[in-house]
Amino acid sequence: MNALLPLSATARAAFQRMDALGQQRRPFWFMIDFLARSPVVLTEKELPGAGVCFAYPSRSFLPQSLPLPQSRPQFQKFPVDFATYQTAFEEVKRQIYLGNTYLLNLSFATRLQTNLSLGEIFAQSQAPFRLWIQHRFVCFSPEKFVRIQDGEIASFPMKGTIDAALPQAETLVLENPKEKAEHYTITDLIRNDLNQVAHHVEVSRFRYLDRVQAYDRQLLQVSSAIRGQLTPGYQSQLGQLLARLLPAGSITGAPKRKTLDIILAVENYNRGYYTGITGWFDGQNLESAVMIRFIEQIGDTLYFKSGGGITYQSEAEAEYQEMIDKVYLPFLPETSSDEGRPA
Repeated sequence: MNALLPLSATARAAFQRMDALGQQRRPFWFMIDFLARSPVVLTEKELPGAGVCFAYPSRSFLPQSLPLPQSRPQFQKFPVDFATYQTAFEEVKRQIYLGNTYLLNLSFATRLQTNLSLGEIFAQSQAPFRLWIQHRFVCFSPEKFVRIQDGEIASFPMKGTIDAALPQAETLVLENPKEKAEHYTITDLIRNDLNQVAHHVEVSRFRYLDRVQAYDRQLLQVSSAIRGQLTPGYQSQLGQLLARLLPAGSITGAPKRKTLDIILAVENYNRGYYTGITGWFDGQNLESAVMIRFIEQIGDTLYFKSGGGITYQSEAEAEYQEMIDKVYLPFLPETSSDEGRPA
């Protein structure tokens, strides 16, 4: 399959099944973990009873009723201490100075205390891509991975977010040197990735702004659109296609292979399905998302996994705060960044 990641027998079988179902034009749902070690592929007939609930733009699979909280929601976050973060951050910066990476997405797991279950969080969240794997994790992602429609493949990398209420917010986010460098790098990486599977690849829109509604405010999100044409009969190679594009560039970095090695060396936990991808194939077209905004249940404890892109211009304090700020529920007012924060 010429994949960047070494594939286990389980992963290879899952990608081959996607190829076979695509060739038969049979709809299926899928999720693939960050390292593509445990992909899951389910047909429509296999979804009932699998403990999977999802709501995507083109398809939803939901139980008849969703759980709703019986009391006022409570939410506290307990991130790793700054010293732990700084150790990993400084190693990333060292690797940047050595020329081994230009952009790396560094992430950590933040412990949560909440009276909400995963199902209750799923039921109330608002996002283009929502996924709940019962007793395991919930994801409410705003970020598309790739969309395949009528033979065209497109990706929409997101890099750069700002509160829309800030004075001159549009100018601030578009002219910020660090955000600009990060967006240029990711756009070029995704363009190169699509060139592996498509032809006539081009950046059709560059650094445009979308308004995203959070709980109590609007955000400006900087995105780009990259498109290419697939060879006829691509449906029979869907698994091979996705395997060659993984892991997603926006949550890895550039250059991808070496950056992935650094991530595995410096992060202090297993990403699992966080920053993997999930999606739906309807028999002709495919849509997918990067699994960010991700809460995982480990034993009796919940962890919110989050991070951000590190470049040579990054400062440890600002990146640490960004990681903490991304720990939120989209239906609750933002909690103080100091709430539950270790000294």
